[in-house]
Amino acid sequence: MPIGLFALALGAFGIGLTEFGIVGLLPQIAAEFTISEQVAGYLVSGYAISVAVGAILLTALMIRMERRLTLLLLSGLFVIGNLISAMSVSYDTLLFGRIVAALCHGAFFSVGAVVASDMVADDKKGAAISLMFAGLTVSNIVGVPLGTFVGMELGWRTTFWALAVIGVVTMVGIRTLIPAMPANRDTNLGREFAVFNRPQVWISALLSVLSFGGVIGGFTYIAFTLTQVSGFAAQTVPWLLVLFGVGTFVGNIYGGKAADKSLNKSLGTILLLLTVVMAAFALFAQSQLMTVILLLLMGTVGLATAPGLQLRMMKYASDAPTVASGTNIAAFNIGNALGAYLGGMALDKGYGFVSPLWVGAALSLAALAVVILGSFNTGLKTSRVQG
Repeated sequence: MPIGLFALALGAFGIGLTEFGIVGLLPQIAAEFTISEQVAGYLVSGYAISVAVGAILLTALMIRMERRLTLLLLSGLFVIGNLISAMSVSYDTLLFGRIVAALCHGAFFSVGAVVASDMVADDKKGAAISLMFAGLTVSNIVGVPLGTFVGMELGWRTTFWALAVIGVVTMVGIRTLIPAMPANRDTNLGREFAVFNRPQVWISALLSVLSFGGVIGGFTYIAFTLTQVSGFAAQTVPWLLVLFGVGTFVGNIYGGKAADKSLNKSLGTILLLLTVVMAAFALFAQSQLMTVILLLLMGTVGLATAPGLQLRMMKYASDAPTVASGTNIAAFNIGNALGAYLGGMALDKGYGFVSPLWVGAALSLAALAVVILGSFNTGLKTSRVQG
């Protein structure tokens, strides 16, 4: 694989850590600002909504910009947002910092996915995209548990200071390892947005919304589930999150390989497994042994969909890859916001700390239905997906 892919993975690591690094710290933040679990969850859903806006808006604004410069500017925005969060003295300021940092997220992955796929042969595109997303999964393995641990020991603001430093290192990596890569000057924004006339593009977007909504619906409030239902001490939460992170790393790698072999079939299988795992987790969360096993499995099958979902969108809109990629990143994060919002609503209604897992299972089941129905409508001229 080209060395530039590892630079993209480095950027994905920093941005991915910003997205999920706050999950283990929500109880601490909620206690400091005297807010409910649902309001604390807005730090996740608000971030996700901002990602969705940035994925479309910034991608459109930067579509003709040289791609390495684009990635550097987006990473700079990431640093600024995390500095605001690190210096926040109120919930509103923290939320604002999260929103600023999130604006870069979607466009970074959008441009990065296009760069990654352009670096390799057609039969390696899924694997190349999965390598870039490996930065996200590594952040789950190392960054989220470490960020949670540091936040618990030194205060949650320390985690955001560390994220700002990681952002600077990310910029150095991009500048050093990614060659200058001019955008396609012949790109016509109107022609690119014309892909929204294709039903399969909308099906792919809906599939991404529901798939990621299912995973994040359960994961956003996992610290509350682990401590309030499974009975783990708060100090063990960072180490338990390692299990989820390890699962995401394994699932992402094999998900990319499976997508290259049989895209729709692999997505259907993974979503079926995810529905079962989320439901089982809700049923057996009181067992610490089952919680350990199911947390690992939730990470594995949950993020295994990511390369396939990205590849599906890009193949059904292969003549407009940047807008297609940005749309899918937006869909991912609309799903994140939806899952976090519905999970928080279930908590607020008093359904208990396993209710977000049931929300995740329901959304995953809906995604499975969409991929099955969508596979019957593949006869479009722009479609080259098999399976």
